[in-house]
Amino acid sequence: MTHRFPLQAFLLVLLLPLAINAQETVQKVIEQPPATATAAAPAKKSKPTSAAAKAKIEQQKALGLTVLVSLANEARNFSDQTLRARTLSRIADALWEPDPDQGRALFRKAWDAAEVADQDAARRTEEERQRQQGGDTTRPFALVQPSDLRSEVLRLAAKRDRALGEELLDKLKEARKQEATDAGGPPRLDPFATPATVRQRLRLANQLLETDVERALQFADPVLGTVTMDGLNFLSSLRDKNAAAADRRYLRMLAIAETDLKSDANTVSLLSSFPFTPHLFVTFDSGGGQSSSSMTRPTPPPEVAPELRSAYLRVAAQILLRPMPNREQDRSSSGLQGKYQVIKRLLPLFEQYASKEIADQLRVEMAVLKQGIPGNVSESDDENPIQRGITPERKPEDVEKSLLDRIERAKTSEERDGLYLQLASRTAQRGDMRARDFAEKIEDSELRKQARPFVDMYLARNAIEKKDIEKALTLAAKGDLTHLQRAWLLTQVAKALPPAEREKAVESIAEAAAEARRIDVSDADRPRALVAVANALWLMDHARAWETILEVVKAANSAEGFNGEDGGLMWRLQSKNMTSLHSSSVDDFNLLGIFRSLSQENASQAIELARSFEGEAPRATALIAVSRTLLGEKK
Repeated sequence: MTHRFPLQAFLLVLLLPLAINAQETVQKVIEQPPATATAAAPAKKSKPTSAAAKAKIEQQKALGLTVLVSLANEARNFSDQTLRARTLSRIADALWEPDPDQGRALFRKAWDAAEVADQDAARRTEEERQRQQGGDTTRPFALVQPSDLRSEVLRLAAKRDRALGEELLDKLKEARKQEATDAGGPPRLDPFATPATVRQRLRLANQLLETDVERALQFADPVLGTVTMDGLNFLSSLRDKNAAAADRRYLRMLAIAETDLKSDANTVSLLSSFPFTPHLFVTFDSGGGQSSSSMTRPTPPPEVAPELRSAYLRVAAQILLRPMPNREQDRSSSGLQGKYQVIKRLLPLFEQYASKEIADQLRVEMAVLKQGIPGNVSESDDENPIQRGITPERKPEDVEKSLLDRIERAKTSEERDGLYLQLASRTAQRGDMRARDFAEKIEDSELRKQARPFVDMYLARNAIEKKDIEKALTLAAKGDLTHLQRAWLLTQVAKALPPAEREKAVESIAEAAAEARRIDVSDADRPRALVAVANALWLMDHARAWETILEVVKAANSAEGFNGEDGGLMWRLQSKNMTSLHSSSVDDFNLLGIFRSLSQENASQAIELARSFEGEAPRATALIAVSRTLLGEKK
């Protein structure tokens, strides 16, 4: 008879001597941090034998597993459901190889916690919306969407076990149905509104696409028969990995759309994304209003086969040339005006790639449709040109000239301020420092006060993206930035500087540390900024990085709400007629990267530091980072 012993018992026996040795050495290591790369190197020792090296690796893995099992037992009692869900799912993922049964059980417990956390997050988001609107439902508002914990658990579980992934997807489907029932009200016809369960499946497939194309297709294929924005976005991403597989599925989607009587002008517009404007989607409502969504940065058209392009144009023309029903009977998402706008948008493609006969037929169709369209229907504007992605975009200088002309003709200071705000925002996104001058021309003092930090943060981000060190340093010195934003900017400057300018990098890090220490001790941004400092220091001075992490622990234990992850920057602008909220995740604010680095140098000390966090969240985040490193995971 074969006897199976629990993983915990095995690890406890195996690691008892190791744990004792670790406890004896940790204090010594903390008192004397590891030597920096610039310190004198010790005398070389003979390389360990392969057997000894293998034994050391196994010992490290066992230590990592012990830490995870201990943390899993602790996590079951976490009162924070978000933390419980994340911790248990990540431990389940890490434990899957040695013990899939335990991993599966932990995934299910994580799912239960995620359901509660998502419900609480939805309630808080709705309360914040109501607070911002103050009873006026027409008032603009800006919200940061909460994390979708069930999606996080689902992604990790599906990566490990397709059957478990399908099980959790079914649970999510039932939950979405119940949420829709609780919300009440008739469904709204919206070409962007991919059904929640379909969207969830496709987002999961998109995440899996990075590491496992076959598994991604197993989850995506059941819902790729319907034309949806998320489905087409997935196919464009798939094409980067496997063009033939993506093209086959797109042609199948085309064939289904061709025979579907519900296909309308917006169906055609969405389908145009795959061969012509990857990840960019434009649709129109029955009043001619335009909506657009871009899921990535602008992407050039793919090099598709002429046969695929011709197939799209043939199906598109067939749908667009279908007779329009009476207004009373029209159930399409686009309506008469939207159909006119779609043809106008896509006509350059037909003129370039289709036969003259088809292009002429579409022009005639446009002329007929225009007879029933009010003369005041807006066909384009500076922000949403109707042929965006189809024809070359307007040059920035042309748009700027247009806005300046409108400013000259503005009849009120409010109208003029709105145009200056638009001009400042557009130029800031391009990294043009004149944006600051445009912001200063806003007459309304309150709006000008909001515009300054909004513009400066855009300029700062652009400077880092383009590695414009001098501009970044100018903004760090003179920009209207928060302490956290300035600390981030200075650490990014330090990391971007070449080795020859090490002294300048050290100065930037010192300034960043000073900015971090100006943040209130109770503010979670203080430890976040210090983590960014530690990450920058790690590239040039390991000993000082270890010292800074000790300061991070102290700061985290004094601050409220620091969890060691989800670090990011946010900048907001809210005026009478516009609300704009931008956020950007910042890995350098999180504990994961730095604790991986620390554990590669001294795992025992890293574990001791991780356990020094009084908060459950940062302690769990740091311990999981160390354990994954000990298990040999690269990411």
